[in-house]
Amino acid sequence: MRKIKWGVLGTAGIARGCTIPGMKTAENCELYAIAGRNPEKVEAFRQEFGFEKGYNSLQALLEDPQVEAVYIPLSNDLHYEWVLKAVKAKKHVLCEKPLAPTAQQIRELFAAAKENGVLLMEAFAYLHSPLQLEIRDVVRSGKLGDILYMESQFTYSSHDLSNIRMRKETFGGSTYDLGVYNTSQILFMLDKKPEKIQAMADFSEENIDVHTSALLSFGPDCRAQAVCGMELAKGKDRRIDHLGIHGTEGSLVCDAQFNQKGLLSYTVTIGDRAETFTVDTPDNYGLEVAQLGRCITEGEERHVSEAFTIANAEVIDEILKVIGY
Repeated sequence: MRKIKWGVLGTAGIARGCTIPGMKTAENCELYAIAGRNPEKVEAFRQEFGFEKGYNSLQALLEDPQVEAVYIPLSNDLHYEWVLKAVKAKKHVLCEKPLAPTAQQIRELFAAAKENGVLLMEAFAYLHSPLQLEIRDVVRSGKLGDILYMESQFTYSSHDLSNIRMRKETFGGSTYDLGVYNTSQILFMLDKKPEKIQAMADFSEENIDVHTSALLSFGPDCRAQAVCGMELAKGKDRRIDHLGIHGTEGSLVCDAQFNQKGLLSYTVTIGDRAETFTVDTPDNYGLEVAQLGRCITEGEERHVSEAFTIANAEVIDEILKVIGY
């Protein structure tokens, strides 16, 4: 098995706490280089995770010919700039969601990746989860009948106001940070685009949406609700992850957290009979890195495709437009 030499552009918390530990579980991944603007943090990452190289400049990492692929965990406002720089440097790219602030910018990034002969994929780790794949199989099997209503919710407690997720200039807010999970989950399960979108939101003094609810209509008999929020309980560590899918024949409910690993369950109710199923779920972050690696070396199709990423971004564009973000 050929290993891909990966570089990580940035020392963000999601890189340290989630993605890099996941990368270490991917057999076709070599943690080659780490870059950041803080030399002390770069060196700490290099020693902690065993990177061969450490760079105090993001551009310096992109100029290293040994780097084949890069993971970008930077703040939302930096995604477009550094994805574009990375693909122009002929690096394959895995970038955190949202890939860019608008669908049009995302189209530009995919066009640039094609022009430079590299692969680009949005980092929706949870979409690689065996749990999500199995639930989608249940929906597509027809076991629940025709889907009438679906709800996807992701709500957690507030951040400190210094957090980039709480600032508009860094494209913070609940829709960009959390709602992209809900809309992508709805599109992933239903496998079609909404015909109409309605939405409402509460805004903070910093002019970011701290709670947003969107209703997606997929015709006269199928609707979905995406609910996201950042103020579930101030000063407390609480969150809600909820998926409910209701059809003409039955319902499915799952309250496992997005990107949770381990033995996870969901319950299917048909008539008066409820049955719970358990899925052994590995580290989703490792799964997505391994999958993109196979796309590079074996020509496998990207699990999170260009078409899917653009479709989800178009939904987010419309939600933000409706709520006046």
